[in-house]
Amino acid sequence: MTTTGEEPERAFDHSEVESRWQSAWDEADVFRIDDDATDPEYVLAMFPYTSGQLHMGHVRNYTITDAFARFERMRGEAVLHPMGWDSFGLPAENAAEERDTNPRDWTMQCIDQMRDQFVEMGFGYDWEREIATCEPEYYQWNQWLFKQFREAGLVERQAAELNWCPSCETVLADEQVEEETHDDGAVDVCWRCDTPIDHREMDQWFLTITDYAEELLDALDDLDGWPNNVREMQRNWIGRQEGASVAFEVGEYGDVDIFTTRLDTIYGATYFSLAPGHPVAQQIAEDNDEVAEYIEMAAQADEDELDVTSGVFTGEYATNPATGDAIPVYVADYVLTDVGTGALYAVPAHDDRDHEFAEHHDIDIQQVIEPADDAAVDPEDVDVQAEAYTEDGILVNSGEFDGLTSVAARETFVSEFHGEHRTEYNLRDWGISRQRYWGTPIPMIHCEDCGYVAVPDEDLPVELPEFVHTTGNPLDAAEEWKQTRCPDCGTDATRETDTMDTFVDSSWYFLRYVSPDLDDAPFDTDRASDWLPVDRYVGGIEHAVMHLLYARFFTKVIDDIDLLAGVREPFVNLTNQGMVLGENGNKMSKSRGNGVSPQRLIDEYGADTARLFIMEAAQPEKEFAWSPEGVQSAHSFLQNIYRLTEAFAAGDITFDAESTDIADYVDREIDATAARATEEYEQFRFNHALQAVRELVSLLRRYREATDPDRATFERGLVTAAKLLAPVAPHVGEELWDHLGADGLIVEADWPSADAPVDYETERRLVENTREDVRDIIDTVGIDAPQTITLAVAPAWKHEVVSIAREADNVVPAVMQNQDLQQYGEAAADFAKTLAGRANIDEHLAPERELAALERASWLVAREFDTEVVVQSADDADDTLASQAEPGRPAIDISE
Repeated sequence: MTTTGEEPERAFDHSEVESRWQSAWDEADVFRIDDDATDPEYVLAMFPYTSGQLHMGHVRNYTITDAFARFERMRGEAVLHPMGWDSFGLPAENAAEERDTNPRDWTMQCIDQMRDQFVEMGFGYDWEREIATCEPEYYQWNQWLFKQFREAGLVERQAAELNWCPSCETVLADEQVEEETHDDGAVDVCWRCDTPIDHREMDQWFLTITDYAEELLDALDDLDGWPNNVREMQRNWIGRQEGASVAFEVGEYGDVDIFTTRLDTIYGATYFSLAPGHPVAQQIAEDNDEVAEYIEMAAQADEDELDVTSGVFTGEYATNPATGDAIPVYVADYVLTDVGTGALYAVPAHDDRDHEFAEHHDIDIQQVIEPADDAAVDPEDVDVQAEAYTEDGILVNSGEFDGLTSVAARETFVSEFHGEHRTEYNLRDWGISRQRYWGTPIPMIHCEDCGYVAVPDEDLPVELPEFVHTTGNPLDAAEEWKQTRCPDCGTDATRETDTMDTFVDSSWYFLRYVSPDLDDAPFDTDRASDWLPVDRYVGGIEHAVMHLLYARFFTKVIDDIDLLAGVREPFVNLTNQGMVLGENGNKMSKSRGNGVSPQRLIDEYGADTARLFIMEAAQPEKEFAWSPEGVQSAHSFLQNIYRLTEAFAAGDITFDAESTDIADYVDREIDATAARATEEYEQFRFNHALQAVRELVSLLRRYREATDPDRATFERGLVTAAKLLAPVAPHVGEELWDHLGADGLIVEADWPSADAPVDYETERRLVENTREDVRDIIDTVGIDAPQTITLAVAPAWKHEVVSIAREADNVVPAVMQNQDLQQYGEAAADFAKTLAGRANIDEHLAPERELAALERASWLVAREFDTEVVVQSADDADDTLASQAEPGRPAIDISE
């Protein structure tokens, strides 16, 4: 941590202050929520993986929820703000291997270390609700829920071509595969270690999330509290396609269904393609060595080794139901077994992929769609032999249907060719089997006679055996552990040796917080139904189509199996916090040398400085670059507000009970600040709320310097500032509260009332504009030492003109037709003309209220320019000066 300049002596010792108040909170049990609380505000950050060390991303994520939870608690809400540990996973397994220990010991050590750091940061959690997913008391309910899903028909065991990470030696879900762009093209890599993935055919356990595809997609429309980009990412991932299925007869193999979104192009089908895994392709391969070799090659190949032209002619032909033509049948790996039906008719004239394949294999290309009359492309410019025309249009070469639009043809052809409307999704079932040790054992037993049998409830949890140092699947090497007996027939049997994807752990953990010690169910149904959904959820955008989608799926299933009562979505409001970048604007990392240790920051400046800097730097969803100057500014502000409060408590400030003019202004600013900060906290704009607190503290310091302040007003300002600051800088907040002689803890104090004065924004704009106008005059004229500044408000008749102008379509006639204004003759007409030329006319105060507002704020002008300030009504002011005033813009005279 580097700083510049010589730092003044610190007003307080942050290490002593912070540890003292952390102990006070703990002794008072302030963050505990009773089980009988009714519909508490549920504030939650995505629980951390147990890496052992906090980074600045952690600090930001958990400060956001802690500040909001403290804010809601001070507003009188019962608040559920729990913490737990996402503690299963491959990194712990690898760390144990590297350190010649076991994953459990390593993980528990990391949890202890991170918990201590959370306490040091002042995060207010109900630690009685702490959970760790690696504990048998937790993961037994993973196993129990797996069984419930199976009973509901949502678990399947099936062979599938799966993503395999050769480095992690485990299967990856589609959502765990990321695309990286290299010089030689895009490569699919492991989300965890960036290793290029392979593909393997394996028997795996799947949760059939596709059964909920429609609801998962449609319900996104109602998640108004979620960022639009996250909802769009899930929409794209689920990927609904509206189309139709029709049957093509394939030789002796009978009818084969295809799915297409472009049934309008069926007359242009010139070949037929099967996925390598399609049952008909497999049957053909039994008698066709070339097809069999191709299927074997496709199964072994990586995706990046194949191209769209890869395929083999089967020697078979399919009958196009539209034309009656026999078209060649190919097996091609660009057709995917688990997309649509695994079979398709190909129209090279109107699909880019089909066109490329057809060119390579010398297949006919037949145009059946041409641009419509209103299309941007001229039909004469379309050459489907050169490239596919992929847009909708008008049918040609389609027999009696020539001239139909694509839209009409798609509808007509469904019945014409005995098809049916069909909806397909890109979403795939969730393969949860992992060939690793540190995860939840899948509670299944394989019996040679009975097949796969679930472990009985009374035998749950199936606990992990001692850690086995091995390559491949560690549980498969645990010979004694995996040998068991069949629950159904009692004969020798073998345990399932795969463990669950760790995203299962995080798909329902927010429910376990409701009743973490319950030993006969995963959670209390009545309480969970009352406390859920989570009101505020904060975490990274990287979980958009993994954790967040899986949690939505689990919640819907759990509701359907009557473990919840009407809770269909887990999270009402979602915030994806932005990244904390290094000082150079790049992502923080050890390799770049731009990382910042939270522990060093805490040691040097204190947790509250870290929290304040993080929250002031940007709104939660925005990224920002680390700034030593920003850290120093946050630290200095905390020191300064402490000194100001300490001076008040020590009696070092002289007060004057008769000093009311400035007190009236400050009182209004205190109320306005409380109202503004409250709204900003509610909207998750913490940086704006904190800016309001800074402005209030600055005002109190100027108030003290300008005069002997009113004690009640000054104290109320300090109390308000302390309360508004406390959610973000809770330790300093408690110190201020203590110095002010208040009862109890500020964390349990009432939030300040939040009603801004009537027309406050209009008054604020008046004062700011007037001060700016005075500065401009002094700078323009070059006045070095003004003696008197006179402000004159506009006469009442000008206010009436403005009111008419705001409503009138034709300003000048409307003003001059007003009998009361006719007496002002040319002056009224000229002012009306001036207003008519303005695009916008601001709101303004009535003359007497404008006069009062300027009188209250005159001390600011007097202090800034070290001169006397006189505020006059239009009646008291010189006529010439008053004539220059407008509502909201007083006339200004400056004498030297």
